[in-house]
This record gives sequence, structure tokens and C-alpha cells, in this order.
Amino acid sequence: MLTSRRPDTTRLYDFKSYWRQHSGNYTTLPQHFKSKGYYTMSVGKVFHPGIASNYTDDYPYSWSIPAYHPASFRFEKKKMCKGEDGQLHANLLCAVNVTEQPGGTLPDLESTDEAVRLLKSRASDGAPFFLAVGFHKPHIPFRIPQEYLSLYPLAEMTLALDPDVPKLLPPVAYNPWTDVREREDVQKLNVSFPYGPIPKDFQLRIRQHYYAAVSYMDAQVGRLLSALDALGLTDSTMVVFASDHGWSLGEHGEWAKYSNFDVATRVPLIMFVPGVTAAHSQPGDSTFPFIDVLSQPAYSFTNARIIQNMVELVDVFPTVSYMAGLPAPEHCPDVSLQVELCTEGRNLAHTFQHKERWINAELIAFSQYPRPADSPQNNSDLPDLKDIKVMGYSLRNGDYRYTLWLGFNPRSFQVNVSDVHGGELYMLADDPCQDNNIYSDLDHSMVKKMAGLPHVGFSWFREHIIVPLNPVLKKYLLGYLFSRMRVCGQE
Repeated sequence: MLTSRRPDTTRLYDFKSYWRQHSGNYTTLPQHFKSKGYYTMSVGKVFHPGIASNYTDDYPYSWSIPAYHPASFRFEKKKMCKGEDGQLHANLLCAVNVTEQPGGTLPDLESTDEAVRLLKSRASDGAPFFLAVGFHKPHIPFRIPQEYLSLYPLAEMTLALDPDVPKLLPPVAYNPWTDVREREDVQKLNVSFPYGPIPKDFQLRIRQHYYAAVSYMDAQVGRLLSALDALGLTDSTMVVFASDHGWSLGEHGEWAKYSNFDVATRVPLIMFVPGVTAAHSQPGDSTFPFIDVLSQPAYSFTNARIIQNMVELVDVFPTVSYMAGLPAPEHCPDVSLQVELCTEGRNLAHTFQHKERWINAELIAFSQYPRPADSPQNNSDLPDLKDIKVMGYSLRNGDYRYTLWLGFNPRSFQVNVSDVHGGELYMLADDPCQDNNIYSDLDHSMVKKMAGLPHVGFSWFREHIIVPLNPVLKKYLLGYLFSRMRVCGQE
């Protein structure tokens, strides 16, 4: 999202390289705004910390001032969770009494306070600003204020509707959720590797804590948006709300992220553009009234219309630039290592005016994920670059999700399309949760004919596999006979 480039362009497949040194000196989204006179600020987790952002969150390239990180985050992975034995543990489930935490606070509370302070400082200035706020939750561990659990009584929680590993799922596709297994409370369960399962009572508690973490994070977003209203900034500020990935909560027998299923790759993407997505506010109106879910849990929103479109996070950079009146980056050429400013996404500004239910059902969203081996390993979730042997390329449109797991060379960054380690095809009309892999039913002769062509990574995969394959799958879909309709495993 920050570079508007795909992984095969940035060549970032782990967290141990800085893209400006590893692949190219690419202009980032905040850097583009900074170059046009915006005062750019970062709060919390925006760039990934460490060498991935040169230990500076890409300052001073992207930010006008050094990035802010909440002081209490240094306790995040320490033993902060009180167990049933009264001792502190490094648990997955970690609802806490905030007053008992170091400093009497938590990272996202601190980040919200700092973001509001920065908004106040810019409101009096009047100059254009770009503020990025990266909340940590609902990232694990679920160290959250314990009162948010009350919103989701355990007796009312339900298990995932499709909790079993799909029978025809290739082993290379499975995510063994090793980061979840590392937590002390999960280790006590003695869950077998790699497929588990986690005991059902603990599954319910994980889902309860995740939901509560989301509500806690939503409350911080509400505080931030309410500050825009209070400062009179709403009518001159564009807001983009997004996440970096989804999180499995028992679907397909998986937990965490690290896969190419919808549940891990789909994210919220909500844009507020004053005068475009909503009318300008009237005197005395509040565009973003704060709703305290802890004291006012029952509320509802109505949508005037629903538009469905296939969009990607690489689209944010060109769209936001255009909507702010800045030059939108041109589309990247096939080889863009030396091109500082370009995009591999699409400018979606025109879609704000559409009224159709589907803007373009044939558009495709791409994702990819690396694996070190054909079967689940202890490093399957986060393999180092040198250990990557297989790359899972996945495409999703309105009708299907299609994934190929292909041989990958971590030294040349090239994929070998003739080296197929597994495939997945899910037809979404009767299999919306992607439980019935019908990859073996498809005629793959077209794919096999590509074996003699040069292999140059994602752009080649897109041009030679995805584009010609799309009409093949479309034809297959039209001829597919649905004997039953299912909703996430329910007949």
C-alpha cells in the first residue's frame, strides 16, 4: 500500500531487507505528499519496524518529523497477562486491567492520544497535512482492556462455520499458525502439529478476544474521527481506513494470517471524501459523532447503496493522490526497478460516481504468499528469503479464487510455472467460504503449454497465465452445474 508496488517488484518476501537498498529507491505514498508541500506524520505501526524500514520508519524520506511509537509497546511481547495461577505469562489471550499495566496505558491508547495532539497542532497551522496512524490491534497477543470482552459474552460466541481443513487442500497451502502456537496458554493445550485442532472451548475464547480487540480498536478510530469534528477539519480532510491483512479464526482449521484464502487476504477499505462520498456538514452537525460501544452497544447504520468492485491496496496510492488534487503516479512499466514514482495499482476515483451494483465483475485482485516446502514446517508462516522454495500466486474476481503454488528461486526472484506444487480453485457462487477445491476438475493443458516460456515472476505470471486463463475459467463457471447452494458450510 505504501509503495503501490507488488512483492515481486519490491522483492520483499520477509522482514529482513530495506526496499530502497534491496530493489529500488521507490517513492512512497507519504513521500509523494511531502514532496507536494504536505506536512507528513506517522504514529504507531505504519511501516514495518526494523531493517524493513531502515530502523527509522523511512524517515526522513517519508516523514517531516520522526515517527512516533508508543512507549508502552515495549511490553507487548513480555509476560503481561495474568493467568489462572495468578502469575504473569506471555499469553495469546490477554485481557487486562489497564490501570495495572505499565504507565496505566496500552499502545493504541497512547497512539490515539498522540494522533489527536498532532491534529490539534496542525489545525491551528492551516497547512496541508498527511497523518498516518497505525493501530496495533487486533494483532496478537490480544492485550486489550478487559471491559471489551463484555460486548461478546462467551455463551453467545460461535465457532467458525467451516472449521475443517478442506479435504483437497494441497499441504503447501496450509498455514500451521506457528506464532499462535508460541504463546504460553496455547502451548499448554498440547495441540498436534500441523493441523491441530485447538479445543473448541479455547477456540470460542480466541474468537471472543479477537472480536473484543476489534471493538477496542474501533473505539480508538472513533476518538480520532471525533477529533476531526471538534477541530473543524472534517470538511477539508480525506480519511482512508484500511487494514494490512485479514485473520483466520478457525476457518479451514487455520488461525492467524499467512495464507491465500479470502479470510486472510480481504481487508476493510473505507474512504471518506468530503463533498464526494458524503455531503459537506452543516453548521452544528457532527459527521463523526463518537459512539462509546461500552455504554451504548446497540446502534445501527444504514447504507444508501452498495457497490461491489474488485480493488487492491496498491490502488490506494494513485486514488488518494488524485482525490487530493495531486498528480496521480503513472502506471509502472514492466521493469520499473529504476523508476522512483509509478504505480502498479489503478486510480479508482471514477468509481465513486458509479451506481451499479458491480462496477466491473471481471477485474482481478492478486495476492501471493511464500512457502519453504511442500508440507507445513515450523517456518512455513514466515520463511526467510533464502528458504523460500514455493510461491503461491492467487487471483480473485467476482466468480472464483484461483491459486497456483509454483517453484521459486530466491536468488533470481523468478518463478518456474512448469514446477507446479499445488493448485486451488474455488467457485464462489456455491462455495463462498472456499471449502471445496475443484482444481483437479479443470483442464490445465493450457497452463502446461506455458512450460517452455521464460519465467520472470509476477508480471510474467499475470500476462501469460492469468489473462488467458480468465476466459477459460469464465467458460468453466458458466458450464458448472450447482446441485446445492451453500453458505460457509451450511446446506
